[in-house]
Amino acid sequence: MTDPAAVPVNGASLAVADGSLHYTLSGHGPVVVFAHGLGGNHRSWWQQVPYFAQRYTCLNFSHRGFAPSRDDVTGQPSPQRFADDLTRLLDHLDFERVSIVAQSMGGWTAMEFALRAPDRLTSLVLSGSTGTLRHPGLASLGATGGDPTIRRLRARGVHPAAGERMAREQPELHRLFADIDRSSGEWDRDAVRAALDAMRVRDPDELRAVRCPVLALVGAEDVVCPPANVEILASGPLRVSVTTVPRAGHSVYFERSAKFNEIVRNFLRDAEVNG
Repeated sequence: MTDPAAVPVNGASLAVADGSLHYTLSGHGPVVVFAHGLGGNHRSWWQQVPYFAQRYTCLNFSHRGFAPSRDDVTGQPSPQRFADDLTRLLDHLDFERVSIVAQSMGGWTAMEFALRAPDRLTSLVLSGSTGTLRHPGLASLGATGGDPTIRRLRARGVHPAAGERMAREQPELHRLFADIDRSSGEWDRDAVRAALDAMRVRDPDELRAVRCPVLALVGAEDVVCPPANVEILASGPLRVSVTTVPRAGHSVYFERSAKFNEIVRNFLRDAEVNG
């Protein structure tokens, strides 16, 4: 297993309104932004950055409130400000046009950015995420804590975003996932889930503004954002293709990194060629 600390990157910090963003840059070529989920931070992408940096400039950051990034007002993540923060970061780096690979919560950041600045996106990957879409078929994130399956996983020491299979078949990887989650800080994750729920305000018709190709990627065994949720996203006006990865839970990028990287690489290449 590659040591996350061994990934060659250039790290820096950018001051944003009432906080700071830690980010890293690696590689050369078209820009790909990696936006992590609630159970991670910039360290989560250790299996992606070395791979994609061979062909792309990889911009990897921790959302505000996820250590080492800061929110100096609340002391914890403020999802309502994530898209503004990303815009500030891209402007600072003079990156006019990018692709975004977003995991779970990162899909909130990515979708809001895509709606505000559709001309700045080449392509969008939503992994285990429906972003800020509002739909009666989507269960609230706050309700996931009361889901019997998730309660059982937690009672057995299994991180729901990692999943039962990862814990059973790749226990070292599962421990690393949980360690990265803990390293983000000791703040109220249920409060962040509630804030994300409150941001689910986008009607399907609003997504017509997103003009780039979209890949919706989901693990067949995802209990946090089940495949049925992704099908709801795909039923709307987005130019979206759906890929379901077997024998994988919520965090395909972490659990099945080789397959994830292959799928995303092919999608990015097709988007560059076909638009």
